[in-house]
Amino acid sequence: MIAVVAKKQKVKTPLLYKVLGLGMAIPSGIVVKKAADSAWLRLRGYPPPKNPAAPGVTWPDALAWSAATGVLYASARLVAARGAAATYQKLTGKLPPGLNADSAA
Repeated sequence: MIAVVAKKQKVKTPLLYKVLGLGMAIPSGIVVKKAADSAWLRLRGYPPPKNPAAPGVTWPDALAWSAATGVLYASARLVAARGAAATYQKLTGKLPPGLNADSAA
């Protein structure tokens, strides 16, 4: 038996939500970059690697920098997305498209 799968309709994202997301993502990215660089310098005593994949960077430094910045940027992205959604909801009275109140389960 062949199952028919219905195509999901694409939801058009409102311009306001895109602007809010961008307006929150850029500053949070800048803050994370500066915080990560200064924390690395304070902890290690030398600047972080500009390119962890470069041959002159040791494996421990490359892995540590990649892991730390990965966690920090993912967290900043989450904070920016949630901030944009909350601001959008406050301004329009409804959740952004694609989000619903019961999606936390």
